[in-house]
Amino acid sequence: MSEERKSLNFIEQIIEDDLANGMTKDDLRFRFPPEPNGYLHIGHTKAIGISFGLGEYYSAPVNLRFDDTNPAKEEQEYVDAIKRDVSWLGYKWDKELFSSDYFQQLYDWAIQLIKEGKAYVDSQSSEAMAEQKGTPTQPGVEGPYRNRTVAENLDLFKRMKNGEFDEGEHILRAKIDMTHPNMLMRDPIMYRVLKKHHHRTGNDWCIYPMYDWTHGESDYIEQISHSLCSLEFKPHRELYNWFLDQVVDSAKLRPKQREFARLNLSYTIMSKRKLLKLVEDGIVNGWDDPRMPTISGLRRRGYTPAAIRKFVETVGVAKRENVIDVSLLEFCIREDLNKSAPRVMAVLNPVKLVITNYPDGKVEWLDAENNQEDESAGYRKVPFSRELYIEKEDFKEEAGNKFFRLKLGGEVRLKNAYIVKAESVVKDANGEVTEIHCTYSKDTDRRVKGTLHWVSIAHALKAEVREYDRLFMDEAPDSYQDKDFMDFINPNSLKLIEAFTEPSVAEAKVGERFQFQRLGYFNVDEDSTSEKLVFNKTVGLRDTWAKKKPNQNASQPQKPSNNQPKRKSIDVIKQLGKKYTNLPDAKRLKVRDEILELAKDVTYDELEPLFNTAVKKVGTRIAAVLILKVLLQNGGSKNDDIVAFLDKAMEDKNTLLVDEARAI
Repeated sequence: MSEERKSLNFIEQIIEDDLANGMTKDDLRFRFPPEPNGYLHIGHTKAIGISFGLGEYYSAPVNLRFDDTNPAKEEQEYVDAIKRDVSWLGYKWDKELFSSDYFQQLYDWAIQLIKEGKAYVDSQSSEAMAEQKGTPTQPGVEGPYRNRTVAENLDLFKRMKNGEFDEGEHILRAKIDMTHPNMLMRDPIMYRVLKKHHHRTGNDWCIYPMYDWTHGESDYIEQISHSLCSLEFKPHRELYNWFLDQVVDSAKLRPKQREFARLNLSYTIMSKRKLLKLVEDGIVNGWDDPRMPTISGLRRRGYTPAAIRKFVETVGVAKRENVIDVSLLEFCIREDLNKSAPRVMAVLNPVKLVITNYPDGKVEWLDAENNQEDESAGYRKVPFSRELYIEKEDFKEEAGNKFFRLKLGGEVRLKNAYIVKAESVVKDANGEVTEIHCTYSKDTDRRVKGTLHWVSIAHALKAEVREYDRLFMDEAPDSYQDKDFMDFINPNSLKLIEAFTEPSVAEAKVGERFQFQRLGYFNVDEDSTSEKLVFNKTVGLRDTWAKKKPNQNASQPQKPSNNQPKRKSIDVIKQLGKKYTNLPDAKRLKVRDEILELAKDVTYDELEPLFNTAVKKVGTRIAAVLILKVLLQNGGSKNDDIVAFLDKAMEDKNTLLVDEARAI
């Protein structure tokens, strides 16, 4: 959590108020309390970030406590995975604890409540109890066992513990108020019989405490100052406090529960139960499948801890539920990898390019920049020869003026190499182009609009590329009452590609991340071997999903066109730039991504007038820097006007402008 804060969020304000009213910083202690019944997912990163972020900010300890009260669904595998994920995110916990550590204390307190007439054993069926509990608008009614004697309740509860009853025969309930307006207060269950093996306590217990009974008391035992949880637990706060009322010693610190809006992400499922179904039904290849929103899945896909932490920080802490566009998460990983990932060339859909006037058998090892965003990254050598692979979609026999790649009679620059001109093609029996015959020019100072990546065929390494798309086709796949979330599975969420890469990646290690130039960011998968490299596509260079959205409703009638001319990209960018600096962080990041996308259709001649934009119009100047960034990435070169514009931008008082200019 960044210490450069614009203002306190509401949780920090609560803590500051408590400190102002007598609590000391030594009293502060937080916790992250996952249930070990599945792998952590992106939604958990917000809870992790809030609790551990507060710990870092206030130099306060944070416990990692596993709320392991349901042995039917909990496993040591999940405990290990949770610890691994929290550590990978960069957080360190003070104590590793388990609610099962407190089973005896919780049992003793339950006995105390029975003796005080505040808990009783109910022997009804679950259906009968549900009927008696009432509705939100109708009070519940008392059951026939509510007024058992203390002696009878103690006897039955101890026999429950000793294993004399089957599951479902008896439960222990708190005796509160069956007419209470909050249904959670209508004699909630405290214990049930569950004859399952526990991953830590084995078969020592056959009764297990319910979450509501366990959670607050565990916070109290650990002396947690602020028990932070998501909004769905707000109605539970009253019960949390009632249970604490029964056991709290006034000389000790009493935990305070407060709730924040959980992280909801578009095109994503956040239910561990539903994620487990995806695993069990073989829709994905395990919890760490790169299509899964689990932290382990994101890690395997190539996400970085820094990108995830930046995402959580950008989303912020709110009191109301909302859905965050998944493109913001993708934006954060692009920004991180843009700064850190080495550039290499790879071709995913190859067609052969033959340079007819290049000497047969000649090989040149050319210098290629590893990362233009990192001055210390240096250069590598890439082999250049007569026969190359380029992407099929980078060539057309005939194309209009907007096609800035290779076409017959046209010229392009080969990245880090020469300018080539397409002279002729060779086709197979089906009319498909199998070879493009070109000539090359050593005059590399000439300006040409297109720049293509390539690999030398003789030196290329074969690699398997796993190209991932979103797992669900709908923005909210589990929001429909009449449809199952499985109905929205994307059948094309994984595409296996035989690709060719430059030889510099031959020794790449599992987890290493690269930018395949002009294609996106990729990392080495754990399935890689010395004989076969396997890459996962982490994310594309730009958000292309937004372009697909209108096509999802292609079957619906379209509105008639007014034959109005389409606005030029440069005009849209200038409009976006006007309010750029006044936007909130999350909105500004999305607008930035939109400008970068639009910039692909902007020419240098359209950009140049913006170099003279007035100093006070800083948003427009930032937009100009972003356009310039794209032009340079696509093979443009700096001239004196560009250098002067950037030098002036780096002297500006606006840090957003300075940062963007420095990146170039």
